[in-house]
Amino acid sequence: MKRQEWASKLGVVLAVAGSAVGLGNFLRFPSVATQNGGGVFLIPYFTAFLLLGIPMCWVEWGMGRYGGKYSHGSAPGILDAIGERKRSEAKYLGAIGIFGPLLIFFYYVVIESWTLGYAFYSLNGSVAAAAQKDQIVEFFNGYTGIKSNSIFPTITPMYAIFLITFVVNLAVLYLGISKGIETVNKIAMPMLVVVGIILAVRVLTLGAPDAQHPDWNVNAGLGFMWNPDFTKLTNPKVWLAAAGQIFFTLSVGIGVILTYASYLKPKDDVALSGLSAASANEFMEVVIGGSIVIPAAVVFFGSVKAVEIAQSSTFSLGFMTMPLIFAKMTGGPFFSFLWFLLLFLAGLTSSISILQPAISFLEDEYHYSRRRSLLLTGLVCFLFSQLAIFGITKGFVDEMDFWGGNILLVIFALIEVIYFAWVFGIERGWEELHRGADIKIPRLYRPIIKYITPLYIIIIMSAYLYSNFRGFVLMEAYGKTWIERMPVLILRLALFICFLFVCYLINVAWRRHAREGRFSS
Repeated sequence: MKRQEWASKLGVVLAVAGSAVGLGNFLRFPSVATQNGGGVFLIPYFTAFLLLGIPMCWVEWGMGRYGGKYSHGSAPGILDAIGERKRSEAKYLGAIGIFGPLLIFFYYVVIESWTLGYAFYSLNGSVAAAAQKDQIVEFFNGYTGIKSNSIFPTITPMYAIFLITFVVNLAVLYLGISKGIETVNKIAMPMLVVVGIILAVRVLTLGAPDAQHPDWNVNAGLGFMWNPDFTKLTNPKVWLAAAGQIFFTLSVGIGVILTYASYLKPKDDVALSGLSAASANEFMEVVIGGSIVIPAAVVFFGSVKAVEIAQSSTFSLGFMTMPLIFAKMTGGPFFSFLWFLLLFLAGLTSSISILQPAISFLEDEYHYSRRRSLLLTGLVCFLFSQLAIFGITKGFVDEMDFWGGNILLVIFALIEVIYFAWVFGIERGWEELHRGADIKIPRLYRPIIKYITPLYIIIIMSAYLYSNFRGFVLMEAYGKTWIERMPVLILRLALFICFLFVCYLINVAWRRHAREGRFSS
């Protein structure tokens, strides 16, 4: 069975950029930047982009294309090919590159469906009607099922829109790499840019609505975001936060870029394509994402309150604070709709990407049809997404995000860069990156990829685990007693069993490969 391919170079660049451009670009970035000094945050941020983000993108593009030559489109096969099948542990380490994306999808698709629901309720005026803080909090709690109320007595409306969102994801993936993923990204990514620019222009042209506070204006908001306070550069937390944000926003370590790059032809460019996709993500995050939330918050609430808003949770910022801001604008319901449409499109381009590695694994290693692969993957994701929906008050979404969206992707990224630079070898890796390349990567990146990037990742992982050890690893964030923590412990056990099952599937597939003589050459 012939493997699929991308129809165009632009298509794969937009697809990889789309996998990176997600909810974090417009919700997490403004919050993290403001918490860590505003303008000064951008100095360590772009430093991390150059020393961590770009190198990891090139590593994943190069490894993915290399594995694709051997008809491997998922992490187990790609790592096995990189290790020249002499290292038996390689394929099992690659299990993280399948399970990690699945774990993220379990809850990500639920949050994505919230954005679609809020877009609908923005159009019919329901979001605008919740114009006070307590009202929008009640709206959010009722819609998401945290606490039923007079606005949403049940979660039926949310669940119906979740089903629509889930089916849309599966439908796109069913159409395949070129007709599905590539086509959607060719439409969604330009739409994201247009909608983002419209929202940014609307925010940047706001006046000062409160005559009593003339300093509450767009210039003050932009100044806060872009004027650096160099005294905060000595704070190590700022540097760690910046590195973490780069890691989060570029979606490295998830396994998606590996899979997408595996559908390239052997001499398709990866150097310029990887740089282009990463740069497109940075434009959406820094230029557009940084021009919407905080400037708008400063105009309506002042800089002091804006900082408090940025320090609130991601859900609070996107689903509660922004609707309050739009309620004070002329044409608020329309711009509220655009905001949540922006979030939905960003979520969709990301969610379809994180489901593809598992589908590719079943197609390439078991030779299942796309329909069968999609049905099996979709069934598993649907069942586990129910835990995210009905276990939100138990901390299930936070638990999934901690392991999937933070720990596993960092661990897997470290595995990738070690295999690329040390197992495959930096000499061969450098040659692989430049095969068919449209640009020459600066030679300085050889030692960066081999030494600095792995060290950077180790520092990030160690610092994050240290700061969250008691809260998440020991589950103290979920309750004071083990009885209170029991639901999360059961969830953790279920997820671990799921991971072991992925390892089992890998074992069965490689035994089959050995019988068929697939690796005999």
